[in-house]
Amino acid sequence: MLKNYFKIAFRNLWKHKVFSLINIMGLSVGMSACLLISMYVNFELTYDAFHSKADRIYRLVTDVKTPSETINAGITSWAFGPTIKQDFPEVEAYTRLNGGSFLVRKGDIKFQEEATLFADSSLFRVFDFKLIQGDPKTALKEPLSLVFTEKAARKYFGDADPIGQTLLLSGEGLPAKVTGVMKDIPENSLIKGDMFVSMATMTQRFNRGIDEEWGNFGASTYLLLKPGTDSKSLEKKLPAYLERRAGKLMRESKMSYTLFLEPLLSVHLHSERDVAEKGSINNVYVFSVVAAFILLIACINFINLTTARSAERAKEVGIRKVVGAARTLLARQFVSESVMLCLIAFVFSILLSAALIPLFNNLAGKTITTGIFSNPAFPAMMLLAAVFIGILAGIYPALVLSSFEPVTVLKGRFTTSVKGILLRKGLVTVQFAISIALIIATLIVYIQMNFMRNRDLGFSKDQMLVVNTEGDPKREAFKQALNGLPGVKSTAASSSVPGSSNPGAYSEIENKSGDLQIANLDLYFVDFDYITQFGLKMAAGRPFSKDFGTDTTRAMVINEAAAKLFGYSKPEEAIGRRFKQWGREGKIVGVIKNFHFRSLQETIKPLTMRIEPGGSELVSVKIEGDRLKETIAAVEEKWKQAMPSRPFSYYFMDEFFDRQYRSEERFEKLFFNFAILAIFISCLGLLGLASYSTMQRTKEIGVRKVMGASIASIVGLLSKDFLKLVLIAFVIASPIAYFGMERWLEHFAYRTAIYWWIFAIAAALSTAIAFATVSFQSIRAAVMNPVKSLRSE
Repeated sequence: MLKNYFKIAFRNLWKHKVFSLINIMGLSVGMSACLLISMYVNFELTYDAFHSKADRIYRLVTDVKTPSETINAGITSWAFGPTIKQDFPEVEAYTRLNGGSFLVRKGDIKFQEEATLFADSSLFRVFDFKLIQGDPKTALKEPLSLVFTEKAARKYFGDADPIGQTLLLSGEGLPAKVTGVMKDIPENSLIKGDMFVSMATMTQRFNRGIDEEWGNFGASTYLLLKPGTDSKSLEKKLPAYLERRAGKLMRESKMSYTLFLEPLLSVHLHSERDVAEKGSINNVYVFSVVAAFILLIACINFINLTTARSAERAKEVGIRKVVGAARTLLARQFVSESVMLCLIAFVFSILLSAALIPLFNNLAGKTITTGIFSNPAFPAMMLLAAVFIGILAGIYPALVLSSFEPVTVLKGRFTTSVKGILLRKGLVTVQFAISIALIIATLIVYIQMNFMRNRDLGFSKDQMLVVNTEGDPKREAFKQALNGLPGVKSTAASSSVPGSSNPGAYSEIENKSGDLQIANLDLYFVDFDYITQFGLKMAAGRPFSKDFGTDTTRAMVINEAAAKLFGYSKPEEAIGRRFKQWGREGKIVGVIKNFHFRSLQETIKPLTMRIEPGGSELVSVKIEGDRLKETIAAVEEKWKQAMPSRPFSYYFMDEFFDRQYRSEERFEKLFFNFAILAIFISCLGLLGLASYSTMQRTKEIGVRKVMGASIASIVGLLSKDFLKLVLIAFVIASPIAYFGMERWLEHFAYRTAIYWWIFAIAAALSTAIAFATVSFQSIRAAVMNPVKSLRSE
């Protein structure tokens, strides 16, 4: 019996090749898109889940409250980790991390190792980073101990055994020994690094006991709690701990600290604090909805076309019932055919997904998956979905047709069922409502990203080359040597450039009342050329100048946001006010206009600038655009002359700043591509239904042509019903898309408006797409010879 089911199913598929192809193609594309998006969503939701104790690991974070503001920091004091471990038996272990950069030398080979992390020896006790070589208990115990990832170890040592090998670190040539090699860190890990340096190295290098530095914030601290520990109960004990351990310091500095525990598994998507590679739970929600929508559209296509075609088989059902076929057998026949079609679509979706994985990884900017079966749960999930869709699509015609009396069915009354027509129209409306909502959302995402790319940032970033001298004492000589080069317009030195990290400085600045007000402010160390080179505009006062001898040590420039923080409604009111910052005292000489030194996702923060040659490691070079290659080569030559021991590397300021929007750009590309897929699947379904509708009306079209109807009138007749459904779908989709995208835009500090013309474009596009799809079949039918049309029935 089962063999007979499949034989009949195959004959029906082969007889109606076009409809079968549309059905299989639409469903397989939809399932493939849903499968890939599911992998992406799972990748984001399982950040750091590979650690066996992930549910017991917490990131310790700090709120620092000053008289002016509250700073929500993702880091802690160096002393918090070890003392919390001492004071609370609930804490099994702690580890601290701190990012760094090292010049690493192996003989004549030099690398600037940017992905470097200082780490406590307890790193491998807290986290499940697997050591291939070395002892996890001692690998990071001694000063100048190094642990490499497999990838980094191959870069330095090839196939040779790295354990016990010595490398020279920094300009001082500190001899460091390789004590371990670990497996490459998974891509969905909060902690990323290629070289781990023992925390004891920091103590030795800077000749200080960092464990006693209560007021120095720079450590990312992670706590491993003992099994059964309630994190909230522990968190409630931390204020008393702070008062006991750091109460005197907080009172003297007029600051107060509050500690919180963030679950490791929620940091990537849910933390509002500093994260190296912050994810977006909203984007995860958006893609989850898109995946559901695409699969729903594909299901609607399949169900619509399956139920539409089933009407043609009403007479077949009548004849089968006349010769004695039971209702259950007929129902099984329809369901088995539908399931068979879905299983074929499933096979094609697996093949399509496997072929698209490299492209998908490239669009996502991450290795989301290495293969379609790397996580068998996803293909299994799609297989179950295929079977479910097949049953769902087959059960309606199975129950309806098999329930009819043979006489009624043979008279063809089912083909004129109002319920069947209404069902298909309702499904088409839902399908296009989803597609229109995605068109509106895609337009808004594009406009927002374009807004961020083209907004006036308040500084010049074009044709700017940035070189990191890593604190080399010859950097000033290198900078001066560049000024005479052809193609170099100007140079400047600083500790930070827009888009890079910068320190927060404990500051006291005179407010409008004449009192010194405490705040933790962003700080740029700059030289005399920085403000001019970056095109920063003065709101009041003057920039730094060599004409004023005190500017080197006793002058400060702030931005408008800082002036406002201290109560000055007009920038000029801040000029001449006193400041104290990191051991320096002086007066404010200028106020610059606000500029975006961070991402447009953040509001402009208060910023201070001071002349500090020793802290200005970045050399920015303004170059002429028509001599780019020659100028870069000349800069490199001057670098080799000034700092031959360091490898030359650089980046362009505009590309570096735009890297902040890399995740948003990936989101835009992924969203656009999946929206196009959804529209494509909708069009496939509409094409199939239009073909079916046209075929059903072949005789009517022939009669109309004989009576003198024009091609345009016939095309309009066949198209208008579908266009009405598209307009209804637009009315449904517009408010839903508006409220959904309004919520998405709320997460941007600077955002575009949702303009009325976005909806007008969406309406025009959806109407044009639907008309083009339907008219393809309508025109074919309209130009057909009426004699052939009348003979067809």
